[in-house]
Amino acid sequence: QVQLVESGGGLVQPGGSLRLSCAASGSIFSVNSMGWYRQAPGKQRELVALITRRGGTDYADSVKGRFTISRDNAKNAVYLQMNSLKPEDTAVYYCNVEYVVGTTYASRNLEVWGQGTLVTVSS
Repeated sequence: QVQLVESGGGLVQPGGSLRLSCAASGSIFSVNSMGWYRQAPGKQRELVALITRRGGTDYADSVKGRFTISRDNAKNAVYLQMNSLKPEDTAVYYCNVEYVVGTTYASRNLEVWGQGTLVTVSS
């Protein structure tokens, strides 16, 4: 079973920075995408940032220019550098990896989620 372990959340003041990390417990050989989602109280889970197989990235408008997603394929890890944090960034952040198992002619698309890490931006 593939598992994702997240770390890096915590309490930070507005304008501060945090770096979230997410690493797979085992090897994932064919990754479609890695992403970060967040869910604030009373809100639906939303996509924060995504990086595709070819390295393309997408960001939510609310974080563009402040957050940067990156990956380390050798470690099956994905990171989210969060700068200029705002109180509205407060949420539980979840790592997500979509990947493929099997062969070209007999494959399955799977996804796995991290356990979530709480980011609190407050004075």
